[in-house]
Amino acid sequence: MTAPPSDDRSATIATQDRHTAHLHLSGDLDHTTADELLALAVRQIAAQPGLRDLHLNCAQVRACDPMGLSVLLALHRRTSAAGIHLHLDDRPPALDRLLTVTGTLGPLTSPPGRSSSTTG
Repeated sequence: MTAPPSDDRSATIATQDRHTAHLHLSGDLDHTTADELLALAVRQIAAQPGLRDLHLNCAQVRACDPMGLSVLLALHRRTSAAGIHLHLDDRPPALDRLLTVTGTLGPLTSPPGRSSSTTG
């Protein structure tokens, strides 16, 4: 394992195999880092055409602002459309609270095609 950068804000690829990618998040998921996460995840999806599971390890996420939440939702839309299951692993309590209060916990943690808050 490598140590996070000195600013303690990063999104890095931790491990991967043919069908699974793991991205490790640390620091704040906010207006200054959200675009970086989305770009990294989109590059990873493009680099692994057989990807079935994208795991975001959130254990070291300190905070998530509205832009961070927006990027998680955008990433979920992209992965779902591609048939990829987005996993938000090791969520800290503050992130779980945010997802629960905003009604996004179910949709963000449901397998593709099984979102619990779809309307139609």
